[in-house]
Amino acid sequence: MFIDSIKIVISSGRGGQGCSSFRREKFVVKGGPDGGDGGKGGNVYFIVDNNTDTLSFYKGKRHLKASNGVQGEGRNMSGKSGESLILKVPPGTQVIDNETNTVLLDLLIEDKQTLFLEGGKGGLGNTHFKNSRNQRPTYSQPGLPGISKNIRLELKLIADVGLVGYPNVGKSTLISTISNSKAQVGDYEFTTLTPKLGVVNVGEYNSFLMADIPGIIDGASIGRGLGLEFLKHIERTKTILFVLDVISEKSIIKQYNILKNEISKFSNLLANKKFAIVLSKIDGYYKDDLPKDINEFIEYLDLNSTIENKFDINIKLPYYTQDLTFNIIDEKKPLFILPISSSINFNTIPLKYMLYNLIRLSK
Repeated sequence: MFIDSIKIVISSGRGGQGCSSFRREKFVVKGGPDGGDGGKGGNVYFIVDNNTDTLSFYKGKRHLKASNGVQGEGRNMSGKSGESLILKVPPGTQVIDNETNTVLLDLLIEDKQTLFLEGGKGGLGNTHFKNSRNQRPTYSQPGLPGISKNIRLELKLIADVGLVGYPNVGKSTLISTISNSKAQVGDYEFTTLTPKLGVVNVGEYNSFLMADIPGIIDGASIGRGLGLEFLKHIERTKTILFVLDVISEKSIIKQYNILKNEISKFSNLLANKKFAIVLSKIDGYYKDDLPKDINEFIEYLDLNSTIENKFDINIKLPYYTQDLTFNIIDEKKPLFILPISSSINFNTIPLKYMLYNLIRLSK
């Protein structure tokens, strides 16, 4: 089960009580205080585990707590420190204060162990309080309490390219075609119900991550469809890839405007990311004026088009691409517009290399 948000209370351990005792030994008269210190309470750590991709382990758990420190003993023996609580989370997990919505930790680096809550200090035994005036102290310190935090764990997947489009436009087919993802594919809307990650191999030694999220529809920001709940999973991406359906009842321009509008309502950061556009299902178009529609789309975006008036599906070229020779990018315009068909592998290989080059450019 894919779980990407959890509310939970986390507590560090309480310090152990200091001991109040006196040395009692044969032939030793009035041996004096020998109470040991209490053990330190257990800390709480977060560690990024690349073998996990969901927060499902924490489902149903309300309170997780580190162990308390053990009380000190006589003969100056200190109590054992409490066992620390180590919480494993997937890369991209944010730890958020549930009361103030402040981001406390942003966990990205694999295998890095991050201290979150310090355990309470153990109390001092009575041996620390002896002096010339008080040679028989009976007082010892209690351990300090641990710290409790009411937090929310939010998972934001880490990917290089994020797919955005209407339901049933071919996003799942695309990611399953060019990557190792086993995304469910169907001829009905909302086939994708949870985000999917896929590794796209470019040559033998190079690759990048692609993320697919459930389809976005008009009015998603007010709760229609699956809403914008999963858009957070592409907030960390370097590039957004809009997937527009050329055989849809909605025009290409209308699809693009609605998607951009819904994304803008969710996050300005996401709306201002570099983006590219693919025209999906190009093999199934039935309108004779498809090149005209695409030219109108390019003119609407105020781009320079080099397409011929006659459309030829055998020409595997982008309709538009920015000149990236000098790394000068107009982020308000798409990096490229490319017709594709995942079902017949039309332009899917050029797409992989174009995206990889753009990701390298974004570093």
